[in-house]
Amino acid sequence: MSGRLERLELDNFKSYKGHQIIGPFMKFTAIIGPNGAGKSNLMDAISFVLGEQTRNLRVRSLKELIHGAPIGKPVSSTARVVAVYVDSNGEETSYSRTIVEHKTGGEKSDWKSVYRINDKTKSASEYMNALEEIGIYIKARNFLVFQGAVESIAMKTPKERTQLFEEISGSKEYAAEYEEKKAAMMKAQEETQTSYQKKKGISQEKKEARVEKEEAEKYQKLLEELGEAQVKEQLFKLYHNETDIDTLATDTRSKHKELERAVRKRESLEEQVKTKRQEGARYTREMNTKEKKIRDKEMELATKKPAFIKAKERKSHVNKRLEAQKKTLTKAKEKHTEHKDKVESISRELREVKEAAALFEREVIEQEGEEEHQLLESQLTEYHKLKETAGMQSASLAQQLERVKHEQRVDEEELDQCHTKEEELQNQLNQLQEQHNQHLNRLERLDQYINTASSELEKFKADHSKLSSEIAQAEMKSRDINEALGSIHDKLRDARVDHHESSRSLRKQELLENLKRLYSGVYGRLFDLCEPVHRRYRIAITKILGRNMDAIIVDSERTGKDCIQYIKEQHGDPCTFLPLDTIEVKPINESYRRLGGTCKLVFDVIRFDPPVIKNALQFSCGNAIVCDDMEEARRVAFGSAERKKTVSLDGTLFQKSGIISGGASNVKAKAKRWDEKHIDKLRTQKDRYMSELQELNSIRRKSSELQQIDSEMKGLETRLKYSKTDRDNTHNNTLGRVERDMERINEEKMRIEPKKAKIQRSMEKRRKELQKLENKINKVEDEIFRDFCRSIGVDNIRQYEEKQLKAQQLRSQKSLEFSNQISRLENQLLYEKNRDTKANVKKLNISIRNDEEAINEIETEEQQLLEVIEDIEGRINELKEEKKKIQNKYDDQDIEVKQLRKMLGEAVKEVGILQKKITNLETEMDQKKSERHSILKMCKINTILIPMSDGTMDDIEDIEGGSSQSTGTMMEVDSTSTQGARLLYEKESRIVIDYSLLDRKYTNVTDPQEMKGFIQELHSQVLHLEGVIHRITTPNFKAGDKLGDVESRLQETAAVFEQSRLLAKKTKTEFARIKKKRYDEFTRAFDHVSSVIDNVYKKLCNNTSAQAFLGVDNSEEPYLDGISYNCIAPSKRYRPMDNLSGGEKTLAALALLFSIHSFQPAPFFVLDEIDAALDNTNIGRVANHITEETNSNRFQCIVISLKEELYGHCESVIGIYSEPGGECTISHTVTLDLTQFPTGGRGQSSSFINSTH
Repeated sequence: MSGRLERLELDNFKSYKGHQIIGPFMKFTAIIGPNGAGKSNLMDAISFVLGEQTRNLRVRSLKELIHGAPIGKPVSSTARVVAVYVDSNGEETSYSRTIVEHKTGGEKSDWKSVYRINDKTKSASEYMNALEEIGIYIKARNFLVFQGAVESIAMKTPKERTQLFEEISGSKEYAAEYEEKKAAMMKAQEETQTSYQKKKGISQEKKEARVEKEEAEKYQKLLEELGEAQVKEQLFKLYHNETDIDTLATDTRSKHKELERAVRKRESLEEQVKTKRQEGARYTREMNTKEKKIRDKEMELATKKPAFIKAKERKSHVNKRLEAQKKTLTKAKEKHTEHKDKVESISRELREVKEAAALFEREVIEQEGEEEHQLLESQLTEYHKLKETAGMQSASLAQQLERVKHEQRVDEEELDQCHTKEEELQNQLNQLQEQHNQHLNRLERLDQYINTASSELEKFKADHSKLSSEIAQAEMKSRDINEALGSIHDKLRDARVDHHESSRSLRKQELLENLKRLYSGVYGRLFDLCEPVHRRYRIAITKILGRNMDAIIVDSERTGKDCIQYIKEQHGDPCTFLPLDTIEVKPINESYRRLGGTCKLVFDVIRFDPPVIKNALQFSCGNAIVCDDMEEARRVAFGSAERKKTVSLDGTLFQKSGIISGGASNVKAKAKRWDEKHIDKLRTQKDRYMSELQELNSIRRKSSELQQIDSEMKGLETRLKYSKTDRDNTHNNTLGRVERDMERINEEKMRIEPKKAKIQRSMEKRRKELQKLENKINKVEDEIFRDFCRSIGVDNIRQYEEKQLKAQQLRSQKSLEFSNQISRLENQLLYEKNRDTKANVKKLNISIRNDEEAINEIETEEQQLLEVIEDIEGRINELKEEKKKIQNKYDDQDIEVKQLRKMLGEAVKEVGILQKKITNLETEMDQKKSERHSILKMCKINTILIPMSDGTMDDIEDIEGGSSQSTGTMMEVDSTSTQGARLLYEKESRIVIDYSLLDRKYTNVTDPQEMKGFIQELHSQVLHLEGVIHRITTPNFKAGDKLGDVESRLQETAAVFEQSRLLAKKTKTEFARIKKKRYDEFTRAFDHVSSVIDNVYKKLCNNTSAQAFLGVDNSEEPYLDGISYNCIAPSKRYRPMDNLSGGEKTLAALALLFSIHSFQPAPFFVLDEIDAALDNTNIGRVANHITEETNSNRFQCIVISLKEELYGHCESVIGIYSEPGGECTISHTVTLDLTQFPTGGRGQSSSFINSTH
């Protein structure tokens, strides 16, 4: 121990009046006294002299520490406390703190403390430093614990524990410097990051400026290369186009005669097909009539079959049930016969046993009579007298013997009853075991049936679901189709359709169908491919479309020419064609859609299909506008600087040229064709719906099959339900009841065994007692019968009686056997008679008769239904045979029609081939010229400067035809629409192109594949260059100047960044240094305390299962977050500190205090009533720990306590008492040195202290 507190000297401090010396203090000193005597004031005196602040001394000012000051009667103007400390060398040092009054002027005065060490005045800081040198830290309070503060130490928050450890470890001294260095480091890092981002941004600008400069140079070079590649590509195309035009010359006249013969053959075949088709229609009507009759019969059959199937199902179910009942009846009869035989056998055996028992009784009586006549009358009289005398002399023994024999007989009877009961229980157990096995077999059969039936049911359900879905869908679709058909019929009736197409329109329609069949690029008439969005626009749309309303839309100009040639050969009416590849469509003027009012583009009020015909429709409508009335149409057409083409709903047309045309009657008549078109669509829909309805009827007729499946499912579900119910009842009720009965019987048998063993042990003991009693009686009888035995010639009377007794025992044993056997047979007979097996047989017979009657009724019903079904099926078969005959005729006729159609198809194909050969030769030349015109026009539009020897790019013009449409986009059979194009081609033929830029390899090529490869090669070069240029954004040609400016700014930013980086590095190093100091100091204290606290807690609890442990929330910087403290009391599970009892919290707090004290031990430890919440056992453990520590000279301990268990272990006791009756409490002390007493002062001083008190 480094030192100790020797004594205290108090002058007028609180309740201690005058000068008082308290001490000496031993290594383990207790301060005791009644409440209010001044114990806590002594604690305050120690705290005061060691530098504690005034607010922690239970007063508001220093003045109140003077004796009498709290009641306004101070005994002095000063107070003083002196602590005399003795170090390890025995040298004394006095630490004193005095309260003095300090005048501040006027009437006011201030109170302050004066600190002295060995009577030398010191400043407060010097005084505190001197105390810290001996290990006393007032901020950490490592030397004292105030009253009631123990539990609060354990209940500190994690953050408060961290602050406590910072005070103890000294790491708190670095906290301010830590925060300062951290803030400087964060600021420097932020400035460095800002400089870095700025430098990074300028570097990126420099990179982008360099790239822009390179891109500008590259872009200029690519533009030049692209111009050369485009010229070469177009020159190559034009050169070979002109070569092809010069080499095309074909003679087509030889093909016309072959075409005429093919046309005549085709017309003859068409007439034959028409005749056969009329004949086939008649057969079809007859078959439909037969089909309707068959459907009616099948529907009638569908209503009868479910009832028949249900009857069959019922019959099958009853048959299966009947077979099962018959099998059960056979077994029941066998059991009943066995039961009767068994009852008769038991009865017979019982009679025989009773007769044998009666015979045995008679024999016994006869034997007894014979034996009594063997002695003389006088001897027999003497025997009875002597027997009476012996009985009188051994009466008490006889009574005992009789009593013991009676008890023995009772036990024998009880043992026989146990044997009988055991046999009965075994019989019952055997019967129950047999029932149990029968129930298990039944459960196994039921499980097999349920599994099989469940799989069949799942299959039925799947089939039922699938068929139901098909029929439901068919029903739903049929209902929808019938509704649609009804709507179509209503619309047709409202339209009062009663018109016949003229032969001319039929021929046109037939011609159009042939064109579609021959040429895949024919889409149809514009009129057929579009319709108004509303009926009110019909006249306006008809007016705008004009002659293009009947125009035929084709995919290309070549297809159009092929169709024209075909129409000429067929001598058809003139037709207009709109080729989608060459028509020139003006774009829609979007501003027209925003005119307001009722104005709409005609193009917007037309629906069309397929989408590919959009250009043709747009070509026909142009930018024409439709308005609701004529005035609005006039205002829109001529009301602004830009004239517009408008039309009103009544058909009045306002053209840009100023011409106005009204809605003539022929336009209105022509507009009615939209209604006719609608009617044709309705008829087509009607035919399609009728065909679908016929297919759906065949599916709907499957309802009978569905009903059959449904009936089978219901029967199977019913059987499955009954089987599951039977299985569950057998398993849960019957089988459980049998098992419970078996368990009960086994328990009864087990109870009988101990009872038997007990009886047998009792009987064995009693036999020995009987032997002893019989020996005593024998002695008495031998003495009395001695002379009588000599007279009859026996050694003792028992030899005479032995014969009689032996015979009697044999008779008794035999009688007992008969009795037991009769009892067993009677019980067995009673049990068998109680089993009523005949009732089950009667019940099964009644059930079988009922099922047989039900089967007869079902068979009668089934036969009646079968006759009806066979009659309907016979009629259906007759109708099917009649239909089959008509079908055969139809099939034969259909075969002939197919042959004729095949021949017609070959003829049409032959005509088409010849027409194609002719038209191909005629149109190829025009196509080549059109290609040349397109190339030149494209070069003019795209500003590709083609080198020319004669002519200029201005000589290239658009093809223009009539007043409103281009001849290059519309062809007519009987017009000269191509004349304008030919004149233009003629003009362009005078343009002479210079091909000197083309290499020889491009001009000498003749092979088409090689030519195609060169075109692809040249075009690929152009596309590549265009793609490259398109991907490149137009460069900045001032990128060079920008690059120089960016480089100068980059140098300035780099210098600023380097300065910020060096400063950040410096501040980070300084922060790491102070952080390490703070961490090391804190960790040193924490590691020490956490390593010893568990052992201290185990010692205080005196139990190795107790646990205490500390943990930090932040392992990297533990002083920033909390410290957790948890204890596990002995033989208890873990609980939070809040849930511990008061005593457990006190032990936990003391363990923490003693552990902290071991890190920076103060020379003495003052504890104020730490044992308030502890019981005597725990107080003893705490006292033992303090004793152990003080004996090891680790520290001096001064405790204030009122409990004998604690102060009984001390070396010295300081008693505090107060003077009675004064205004102010005056405390006095008395000190006892317990080491001077013979008891040794440890644990034996309590009696002395109590006697002293």
